[in-house]
Amino acid sequence: LIGQGADVLLQNTDSSAVLQAAQDKGVNAFGWDSDMTAYGPKAHLASSIINWGPYYIKATKDYQAGTWTTGKSWWGVKEGAIDFVSLAADVPEDAKKKLDEVKAGLKDGSFTIWKGPIVGQDGKEVLAKDAVADDKFLGGISFYVKGVEGKIPSGK
Repeated sequence: LIGQGADVLLQNTDSSAVLQAAQDKGVNAFGWDSDMTAYGPKAHLASSIINWGPYYIKATKDYQAGTWTTGKSWWGVKEGAIDFVSLAADVPEDAKKKLDEVKAGLKDGSFTIWKGPIVGQDGKEVLAKDAVADDKFLGGISFYVKGVEGKIPSGK
């Protein structure tokens, strides 16, 4: 469980427990990693899914061609590896339209999630205005943004 508001539970696990708990409490929730409508149909707003198929197909073809290399892969909506599915019927039309616009922008590259300015919890700018975060930035995030209370766990 990564967050809990008055009306929505958010999860960061592919367990169905969050959807089941949300339905029991009469609040909404989002599924993660697969369509979780069946586990809390009255609570389910939508699910973010991961589809490894496109990556595996490319990796296999690259291996067969002798061009495959190991390393980090940042696949998302554009590559067909992530999608947002099973949007609840009662989600307002303007929200559905905005979701479609963002998904289209992610597919064609016109919408960027990690774009500055991003300000850290300490008030210092960590990504300049209009700068787009690269893989190095994304792989090294070790801060909370402005407005988030708490401390990054030290791992000790």
